[in-house]
Amino acid sequence: MAYLGNPTSTIAVLKKYNLHFRKQYGQNFLIDSNILEKIVSSAQVTKEDTVLEIGPGIGTMTQYLAESAGKVIAVEIDKTLIPVLEDTLSAYDNVEIINGDILKTDLAALAEEKNGGKPFQVVANLPYYITTPIIMGLLQSRIPPERMTIMIQKEVAERMQAEPGSKDYGSLSLAVQYYACPEIMMQVSPACFIPKPNVGSAVMRLTTYQEKPVQAEDEAHLFAVIRAAFGQRRKTLVNSLVNEKNLHVTKEQVLQTFEQLGISPLVRGEALTLNMFAELAKHL
Repeated sequence: MAYLGNPTSTIAVLKKYNLHFRKQYGQNFLIDSNILEKIVSSAQVTKEDTVLEIGPGIGTMTQYLAESAGKVIAVEIDKTLIPVLEDTLSAYDNVEIINGDILKTDLAALAEEKNGGKPFQVVANLPYYITTPIIMGLLQSRIPPERMTIMIQKEVAERMQAEPGSKDYGSLSLAVQYYACPEIMMQVSPACFIPKPNVGSAVMRLTTYQEKPVQAEDEAHLFAVIRAAFGQRRKTLVNSLVNEKNLHVTKEQVLQTFEQLGISPLVRGEALTLNMFAELAKHL
């Protein structure tokens, strides 16, 4: 059986099915077997795992996953790729292909149906234009994945892993770090894809926390405070919070809270840790 993780095999499949890359689905196919092997080893997939793959494309990474995992559930939005996947993955009896939109899929129901209610491992080369909604949807699911190993845009990976005080640190860093521990495993050049994307890529591993690193009595309120803090980065945190109509707080309230918590009234959002934001949200 021919592996697809090289330019020759990928081009042969594209020609055989007269396939054209569909920009609306952000299709960029991996053509480097070295990178594919590293992704699967970074994911630490074993025969005990059921892997959820999002956007399998023509089945390039699915082949590698099928050899390491107990079962692979591959969700592909592009219905023209379903017959291609049925062909390229015909040698594997542990792969199930689902034609669907991951953003409209009830992940908890899928885990109940396909994995006895146990969490999936997620491995995916995500479409870059909807990376954040996919990741947050997975993390906030009723049965979140234990681990996600995902190819995403390099800048987005850096923002997810960013620490307080850095220019990349923001509401995305805090949202991801509330649910999971992010690690950039490797960087990937545009030359490893057909067609070449216009940006650099990175493989990121997110390990979901069994217990959140901070206690939030009201998660929605915590995230509203965080979003307000970074809505206008150049403003002080006091002004950002007061200007956010949905928070309904006065300047006096905010300054009083800052004094209680020992926060400078001149501080900006990027100086606060997740723990400090949790305390701030609780007191407001």
